[in-house]
Amino acid sequence: MPKMKTHKGTQKRFKVTGSGKVRRRQSGRGHLKTAKGVNRYRRLSGDADLSKGDEKRIKRLLGR
Repeated sequence: MPKMKTHKGTQKRFKVTGSGKVRRRQSGRGHLKTAKGVNRYRRLSGDADLSKGDEKRIKRLLGR
């Protein structure tokens, strides 16, 4: 059976940490920035952990 290919769209959106957790970017920073406050924008700046339910599916797409 051939190797499974990595899903490139998933690879660009998620990264796996050294301990195996999957990290994602926060949504809501793309456009309509004037309607959002500075504090809200800062809160959305960092990466967030993926929920356990989604982690298995994303890791499969990443080929792990």
